[in-house]
Amino acid sequence: MSVTKCSNRICIAVGTLLAVFVICVTSWAQGPLPDAPMPSSSSAPVSPFVVVPTLERPSHKFWDKENKLLFITATALNGADFAVTRSNLQSGGTELNPMVRVFGRSTAGLAVNFVGETVGVVGISYFFHKTGHHKLERFVSAVNIGSSAGAVTYGLAHR
Repeated sequence: MSVTKCSNRICIAVGTLLAVFVICVTSWAQGPLPDAPMPSSSSAPVSPFVVVPTLERPSHKFWDKENKLLFITATALNGADFAVTRSNLQSGGTELNPMVRVFGRSTAGLAVNFVGETVGVVGISYFFHKTGHHKLERFVSAVNIGSSAGAVTYGLAHR
């Protein structure tokens, strides 16, 4: 059997499976669920419009004490990571992080990387704050603090 015949058969089989899947999904969506109770005539009229719940108001301000402390700590550790990394690179060391290695060829590039990292942490935290994910909002800063602290510790230990 040639490769062309095999690929044509595979295409036909996949197309058939997709068509069956689409037909089955749409047929299940047409009627009420078998176990769903039927509405009585005395109930309130059913609206054809979907009611979208509104988002809850944030339970705290974004620039509260805890976030300020987290952002200051993240900024300080990112600054320390920059200083240790720059010192190690000037002494003939190599950057182990492949994403930062691109920026590590110059001091300005390295500074842009660490400033961007800090701004990114605040931006992602703000996004999570606005979408109501307050635990994730603080978790982003905690992960950045942990990774920067680990990088500073490793950099100082391997001078």
